[in-house]
Amino acid sequence: MTDVEALYTANHDRLFRYFCRAVGHIEDARELTQDVFVRVSRSVMPTGPEGARRGWLFQIARNLALDHHRSRQRRPQVEALTDHALRPASQDTSAQVNEALAALSDLDRDVFLMREVAGLGYDDIASACGLTPDAVRNRIHRARLQLRLQLSGEIAARCATPMRRTGRDS
Repeated sequence: MTDVEALYTANHDRLFRYFCRAVGHIEDARELTQDVFVRVSRSVMPTGPEGARRGWLFQIARNLALDHHRSRQRRPQVEALTDHALRPASQDTSAQVNEALAALSDLDRDVFLMREVAGLGYDDIASACGLTPDAVRNRIHRARLQLRLQLSGEIAARCATPMRRTGRDS
């Protein structure tokens, strides 16, 4: 197994989960995950421990996610009108989480996603983002507080709204 294959096997799922939350669309996440490994195959892989390689890999991923966000800002996507009353609660929750994540700064969002979604350690995140491990801890803490504050308001509003009937009588 080559180094690229080993890196792919060890990190593909982590990258995909990171991109799913970072960009919010599964198809975009699949494409970006592939793009990471295309870039890796064209680059000279750093030597050293696995953590250093993982940090380098997520640095590439983070740059691709930032480029993706910039290109979407330049040409906004038109979203179809949907009836929010017909969406399942899990979709509402997922949309609220995505909105809360989008409200974070790019760096705070990426640091949070690398930790909570991709499962990277502080040293790997620090390497990927050009920070110290202490700065990573601080940013994760700040992101958690901001997400908690934003989502608690959404959850409180949801709890105050009466539940819909399913149409079945008991």
